[in-house]
Order: sequence, then structure tokens, then C-alpha cells
Amino acid sequence: MSPSPIESPRIGVLVVAYNAESTLEKTLSRIPVDFRPRISEILIMDDASHDTTFLAGWRWSQQEDAPPTVVMRHTKNLGYGGNQKAGYRLAMERQLDIVVMLHGDGQYAPERLADMVAPIESGEADAVFGSRMMEGGAARRGGMPAYKYLGNRILTRIENGLLNTSLTEFHSGYRAYRVSALAELLIENNTDAFDFDTQIIVQLIDAGKRIVEIPIPTYYGDEICYVNGVRYAKDVVKDVLQYRLAQKGFGTCPWIPKPEEYAFKEGDGSSHAAILEMLQGVPPSRILDLGCSGGLFAERVRALGHEVTGVDYIEVEGVRERTDRFLLADLNNGLPDDVGDGYDLVVAGDVIEHLHRPERVLEEIRTVLRPGGELLLSVPNIGHWYSRGRVALGGFDYDRRGILDETHLRFYSRASLRRAMRTAGYDLLGLSFTGSPFVNFAGEDSVVTRIAGGVSKALVKARPTLFGYQLVARLTPHAERILTVGDGDHVEELLLHQSARAGSGSIHGAAG
Repeated sequence: MSPSPIESPRIGVLVVAYNAESTLEKTLSRIPVDFRPRISEILIMDDASHDTTFLAGWRWSQQEDAPPTVVMRHTKNLGYGGNQKAGYRLAMERQLDIVVMLHGDGQYAPERLADMVAPIESGEADAVFGSRMMEGGAARRGGMPAYKYLGNRILTRIENGLLNTSLTEFHSGYRAYRVSALAELLIENNTDAFDFDTQIIVQLIDAGKRIVEIPIPTYYGDEICYVNGVRYAKDVVKDVLQYRLAQKGFGTCPWIPKPEEYAFKEGDGSSHAAILEMLQGVPPSRILDLGCSGGLFAERVRALGHEVTGVDYIEVEGVRERTDRFLLADLNNGLPDDVGDGYDLVVAGDVIEHLHRPERVLEEIRTVLRPGGELLLSVPNIGHWYSRGRVALGGFDYDRRGILDETHLRFYSRASLRRAMRTAGYDLLGLSFTGSPFVNFAGEDSVVTRIAGGVSKALVKARPTLFGYQLVARLTPHAERILTVGDGDHVEELLLHQSARAGSGSIHGAAG
């Protein structure tokens, strides 16, 4: 969705300054006189300088033609990124609409402020970056050292390649932002170091925000550079790689929001796809889908002719249209009271590992199944080579999803799952393993996916406990014997919840 124009915006200029006493006032004096009345506030953030940067900012604020100016000095150094966080928080508190970051050392041209805010004012952009690379040769003519120019170009090419973008420069510190767009990003989780600017670009791209670049002049003077170039290059590449891995489920990447909805892909080899395949050909049934997320799995199940009641602790948009009935409930508190009973099938795909007390829910599932009904359940396999390897190498940590999902509270191997199901009162009708989800990495129809998928299936068949990614189980409640004593010595034995053809390969649909 394109941003809307901003009428009479409250424009702020965020000046990040560190040991800038000799340049700060000169830089601010270059703000065009005709643009100054449009500035609602200038926010000067002195990051615990060792010189008189704060006094220089205060002197500027006392000038007759200076826009309203706030000068703040941190009592300890917050770092380049930390200083920006403090400034953006202040911009939000003071209800600014647009904020432009300007460096106090004069490296970026205040003369271009009007050009920086124009695309945001008109609704063309959520962020505007001043680029020194848009005009061929301009950066070198402006005094950018050859090694910085080369490093900038190489890093920008790497970042564009990994992010599938086409920015001319990732490393300009001249930025303008729509403040409402900043408020949607997890910038408080960003680094406090110099790669903060890279992380915020990635956040904007991930959030689908529109970025516009404009050409700016390059100026290199007597400013002191505090950036360690090698460390900076390593950090920005690490940030982009961390984001790309997080998209595939690896690592936690706390500065990028985690999608709430399960992204079901038909035929992706996941447990949900395996369960859906098990439902092919089953007569129309009443199904309870626990942890239904946005209802993407339920939608496919209904297309097979089944009636689906979905339960989840969050209501994802569209879930009520994709299910026959949706119940909002936290399974950590057990099944909801109005869930009903008599279900032919209960599906708990990748659910119980997220619960504090999965045994409670498993016991309650037995009470809502009709006699002979089945539970289709899946859990990640903690015995998979990936999780084993992480532990063996001393690199255990959580991921955004997958076996080591950061929200998992329980871990299961084949043996422990069998024990847990027996304890919960179930007979095991069938147990299978899925292969690793290569579709997530190479695309659904790629040659790499087909080859990797074939190899994965062969490895799972040869050594399922090591190469199986997820366990998929078919279960039915134990047969319960109730003895009723009649007249005299007559004894009547009733079998309730009898396992329907226990051990067979079929799934029963609705009775009669």
C-alpha cells in the first residue's frame, strides 16, 4: 500500500553529534534560510562528547533565526545506533511527521533538506536516502577516498544481491523517514553500533516500505572517522545474512518481526502437508484443528469435504472464512469449554511442543473424540542431525521456527513421543517421518529441490531417527473396559472408545 501525502507536516531534523564542537555550528548554519520556517524542531543529540559539542549546540539554539531547537547530552556514550534510537524516540514523543538525520560533522549537505523530505511529503516514500553514488564519479570528485569508494561499492553489491534490491548506496548517513513508518519497526532491538543504518534498511524492506534515493554531493573534510572499516564490513554482511537465514527459520533475529501465520505450502514436505495427504479419500468427517493459525490448512481440508472447527490463541485475519467455526482460546489453559465433542478426527500439527502441559490437552482430546476417532499429531524430531550437531558442536541456540523454534517448550524423539502417547492413553496406529523442508530454500520447482528431496527421502528411509525432520503419528484412545454387574452372576462387559482396527493403515471417516 502506497503511503499517503502529508499536508503541513511537522518536520524535524535529528542531528547526531559526537566531538563535533568545531563543525556543528557551521553545519547548522548551512540550513537554507528559506527552509528554516518549515522545521518544527531541530533535535541535537550529543553522544557524551569529550569536547564542548553541547555548548556549540546551545549557542546555535540562541540565534535569532534558528528554528526551535532541543539540545540533549547523554551522560554516557550510546553509540551511533543508540544515539539514533534516542533521537527517534524523541521525534515520536514530540509528534513529528518527518525526521531527517543530519550528521554534525558537515559530511552531508544541509542544503538538500527540502529535497530529502519532498518524496515523503508527496506520498512517494516512507524513507528517502541521499546517495553519493547515483551520479557517476561524483563521490571521488567530492573527496571520498579510493578505499572507501571501493568498499562502499562492493558492500552495496553484496547487500543488493542478498536482499534482491537495487539501491545505489547502502552506506549513506543522510536519511529522511516518515516517523509513523519508524514506529512500526523494531528499532529498539537494533544494534547500537554503526551497522544500525543497515539494519533499518533491512527492516524497511521486510516491512514492504517504499524507499526513494536522491543524489547528494559528497564532502570529505577534516572530520574524524570513528568507524573501523573491517569490523563495519563484517557487521553489515552479517546483518543481511542473519536476515536471510531468519527468513528460512534459522536464528532468532530479534530486530525483524516473526510472522504470526503459518505459511502452509502444498507439497512442501512439512507435517501439515503429510497430514493433508493422509486425509485424501477419507469420507466427510468432523475435524478439530488445534493451532489452526490463519486457517490455511483448514481451508484445504474443507476443500476435501470435511467440516473443520479451528482453535488458536490469536485470530489471524481471514481464519473465520477458512474454517466452519473458529474458537479463540489458549491451549495452555486446555480445550475451550464450547469446543463440543463427537469429532471423527483431531489434528494437532506442531502444537503440543509449544504447551506448558501437553499431557493435559492430550487427555482432553480423548474426551472430544467419538468412539473409534483418531488424533493426527506431529512434532519436530529432536534427534535430527541438525539439532544433534548444534549440541555436539556447543552451538545450541534457538531459531525462529523449525526443530529449535524459540517458542518450543518440549522436545520429542521417536522413543519419547511413544512414551508420552502411551502415558496420555493412546494406542499408536502409525508413525512416520518427514524429510527436511528443502522447498523453503530453493523454491518448489527447482532442480535443487527435487534432487535434495530425493536424497532426503532415501536418508530418512535408511536412518529415520537421524534424518527425519518431523514425526507424524496416528493415534486412537486406548480401549477402556467397564464391567457392569447385573442380576445374579451375569456380567456385562462394555468396550468404550474401542480402537478402530488398531494397527491398520486406514483413517475412519464419520460413522453411518
